[in-house]
Amino acid sequence: MLALMVLVAASVSFCLSWVILKVSRKYRLYPKIRERDVHVRPTPRLGGIAMFVALIVAFLIASRIPFFRAVFTEPNQILAILGAALLIVIVGVADDIWDLDWTIKLAAQLLVAALVTWQGVQIISLPIGGITVGSPLLSFLLTLFTIVLVMNAVNFIDGLDGLVAGVAIIANGVFLVYSYLLARDISPTNYFSLASLTAAVVVGMCLGFLPFNWHRARLFMGDAGSMLVGLLMATSAISVTGQVDPVALGRSQVLPAFLPIVLPIAVLILPLADFALAVFRRLRAGKSPFTADRKHLHHRLLDMGHSQLHAVLIFYGWTAVISVGLLLFFFIRPWWIPLVLILLGLVACTFVTLAPLSRRKRFESAVQSASANPALEQFDPLDRASAVYDEDIPVPEDAATRVATTSPKSQPPSKPEKK
Repeated sequence: MLALMVLVAASVSFCLSWVILKVSRKYRLYPKIRERDVHVRPTPRLGGIAMFVALIVAFLIASRIPFFRAVFTEPNQILAILGAALLIVIVGVADDIWDLDWTIKLAAQLLVAALVTWQGVQIISLPIGGITVGSPLLSFLLTLFTIVLVMNAVNFIDGLDGLVAGVAIIANGVFLVYSYLLARDISPTNYFSLASLTAAVVVGMCLGFLPFNWHRARLFMGDAGSMLVGLLMATSAISVTGQVDPVALGRSQVLPAFLPIVLPIAVLILPLADFALAVFRRLRAGKSPFTADRKHLHHRLLDMGHSQLHAVLIFYGWTAVISVGLLLFFFIRPWWIPLVLILLGLVACTFVTLAPLSRRKRFESAVQSASANPALEQFDPLDRASAVYDEDIPVPEDAATRVATTSPKSQPPSKPEKK
């Protein structure tokens, strides 16, 4: 059934992305290129609308399937998520068209997060040592902060073709498997949860959109799409992690006790790291944390010498190694085997990431050694040309005459200016 939801969301997202692309080209719905943008040709940014419609259609179909009946027993949470998604898409589309001030976007994010939190999607417990958030106000504020944080983290990395869509597919694919196994482990009579359904829909709507967003992109998801993905990933993680009974996660269970809190962070590690670095960088410069710049992690990969496609694939690799590696703790015993696999994957990703720097150093070293070697001077065509042709090139008579007539000696002395 979850595979069916992936297929439904992917089909709707693909078809609507094609329609939006055609309409955008017909009516020239191209926003101007900003200074921080990497692309060089105007590209429509309305792909988030197709993703939102895919979300609505997938949830409507799921509500009619008996296997998901338990998910829809509390419709207030579903309605709050869909209403919040609608609001954030409207604000995102407005920002893509008119480039709204960051304070308006932040206010909308806080309103969206408050709506979802108010309807019960809250961090009630942390599955580490049986910690429970006893204060309703603290639970509300912690959930509010988490949702806004994840929305901005995903939005911040939306700077290269296919980056957010691909990272979301990998992260939510892993989270889909994780939430399904967690539900099966804790509640054997009900394998489906709001978290697994949401993760499946996010995978589907990003899969359908990615063909239009792959390098060179014909359509962008815009802020509407990236904030929508962040909202859904945050609510999915909170609904499964913050509402799990810590008592149900005993050591005798198949699930390692640390995984429910580590994996949601792991699948978002790159967006969260980029967000933290951006906020620190801007605050240190005396700017607003939401002031756009061209110093994100993906921009730094481009500055190192990676192409757009290579930079995106590097992000995919880091996301896959961290999230899939942690998921292997479900399946492989003893625990040190997945740990070794994670370390090997991290070493490989580090090598690929830093490869352009080593190539640049070797090239610069070769150039310096060649320029300092006298034995290679005879192979320098510029030196040979200057030595051979300096006296051998005949100067035309008319050119020589012009040079002579315009020389300082042939010109009369200039009169001093009158004071």
